Amino acid sequence: MPTDEVRYANKVFMAGALPLMKTIATDVPELKKKFEGVNAIYQVSAKVNAEEKEAVHFIVENGEWRVKLGEYLGQGKIDGELAFSSMEKMNDFMKGNMAKLPKFKIKNLGKFLKFMQVLLKMSNLLNIKEPPENDETTSVLLCKLYFYLLSSGISQLNKLGHPAIHEWTLKSPDRCYQWEVVGHPECTAYIRIKAGKSRAGRGEYKRAKPFFCMKFDCPTSALKILLGTGDMFQMTADQQLMMEGGPEFGVQIGDYMMIVGDLAK
Repeated sequence: MPTDEVRYANKVFMAGALPLMKTIATDVPELKKKFEGVNAIYQVSAKVNAEEKEAVHFIVENGEWRVKLGEYLGQGKIDGELAFSSMEKMNDFMKGNMAKLPKFKIKNLGKFLKFMQVLLKMSNLLNIKEPPENDETTSVLLCKLYFYLLSSGISQLNKLGHPAIHEWTLKSPDRCYQWEVVGHPECTAYIRIKAGKSRAGRGEYKRAKPFFCMKFDCPTSALKILLGTGDMFQMTADQQLMMEGGPEFGVQIGDYMMIVGDLAK
C-alpha cells in the first residue's frame, strides 16, 4: 500500500496540479486555438493496488474544457490516457523523472498530441524558478496557476486527512482565506474552511469579506513569494505583500502553502 506521504503527493498532483491544464488550455492563445471545435476525452490514472486507481479526466466539448476527479465512466471513448502502474511512478513523473513513463493509451493520435502539448506547457510553467522579466502575461498566468494549486491542494489534503491541515480545519469556525493581486482580479483564489470541511474556489469570495487575505501589489511580487526568491519581511515592510487579517494567520496559511509546495517538489 502507498505510504501517507505518497498519497498526499498524489492527491496534490491529481486534484491540484493536473486540473490546471484547463486554465492553460484556455488562457494560452496558441493552445486555445488548437482546441477550437475539438471534442475529446482525456484521462490520467494511477493504480493504488490491483483493484483501485486514482484518476482525473477531462471532457472537451467544442474546445471548452471540464475537469472531473475520478475515472471516466461515460459512454464515449477516451481519446488519450496516461496510465501509471503506481502512485509512486506518477509522483516521480510529475516531479520531472522522465524514466517513470506511464502507459500511453491512444485512441486518437492527433487529439492525444494536443493534450500532451498542454501537459508540457504546464510542466514548463511550473518549473520556472524566477519571476519572468518584462512578461506580464506569463506572470499573471503563473500567479493564477499557483493560487489555484495552493487553494485546491490545501483543501484536498484536508479531505484526505492530512494531520496538520485537518486539525486546523476541525478547530476553525466558518472562515475564508484568500490570495489576490492588486489590479488583476483574475488572479484570485480562496479556501473556505469550517469544522473539518473545506472548499477551494477560483475568483473572489463574494459571500463575505475574507477572514484573511494575502494580497500582493503586482504579479512579480506574488511570484517572488510563491517561488521563494523574495524576503517576506522586507516585502511586507515595502507594501509589496499585504496581510489583511492577523499576521499569525498569515504564518499559519503560509505553513500549509509550504506543505503543498514540498509535496509537489
